[in-house]
Amino acid sequence: MNQMITGHTRLAGLIAKPAKHSISPAMHNLSFEDQQVDAVYLAFDVEPEDLAASIQSIRQLDWLGANISMPHKMAVVPLVDELSPAAELIGAVNTIVNQDGHLIGYNTDGIGFMRALADIDVSIIGGKMTVIGAGGAATAIISQAALDGVKTIHVFNRKDAFYPIIESKLQQIASATGCTITLEDLDEQQALRRAVEESQLLVNATGVGMKPNEDESPLKDSRLLRESLAVYDVIYNPRETRLLKEAKATGAKTANGLSMLLFQGAAAFELWTGKQMPIEKVKAMIEKM
Repeated sequence: MNQMITGHTRLAGLIAKPAKHSISPAMHNLSFEDQQVDAVYLAFDVEPEDLAASIQSIRQLDWLGANISMPHKMAVVPLVDELSPAAELIGAVNTIVNQDGHLIGYNTDGIGFMRALADIDVSIIGGKMTVIGAGGAATAIISQAALDGVKTIHVFNRKDAFYPIIESKLQQIASATGCTITLEDLDEQQALRRAVEESQLLVNATGVGMKPNEDESPLKDSRLLRESLAVYDVIYNPRETRLLKEAKATGAKTANGLSMLLFQGAAAFELWTGKQMPIEKVKAMIEKM
């Protein structure tokens, strides 16, 4: 980084635990330099009991803003002064913007996902999609897709202790957006087959297929894949999961979670600076990492 640190340089950063492995500092510092923004981005390991003090420091030290990652995305909600519609719906914040001490919480994960789809020329507005998994990433994706005007979202998840909580969350998103959202047990293969057949997009929002289990796929029957079904996998290590390989073999449009990471970061950068992240430069850098 060749940028000169001055008395005017402002701070942005990642508040998470763990934070040191993140590629966000590399992404944002490259972007600050490219767009001539006098700011620097650092990563901070913050324990849950220190979260409130860390958020207060954003006000006191006049940070530009912050990214929030696990395990703090939900815990930070009551600590900000205002929430964006998506952050309110999701119940989690991944980006804070500091407007003269007034902290606004956003969730750019879903925005990142929708931009990642546009990047591979996939439009599902007014259409139907199927999502496997219902954790934090899935909730952000479902909320933003519903807010943006996707008509129907079929969600499949294991019937575990969290299932009733997921059910009420999805009902809340559906009633707030007018989107039709269904939830079914992932073991219901017939229901999954029907949902995938009528969808334009399939999303894997689980960890199935992640290293070291690259030979696994969340979709038991790969015959459900077809050229007209775009497939998005939130996993990016490996870059191409078994699910994406099988989808690509049918000629389908595919993308991995690296694009969601890139575009959620771009949305945060824009919120802080009012400037566009240099997407192609950042993409070239993170693909080498």
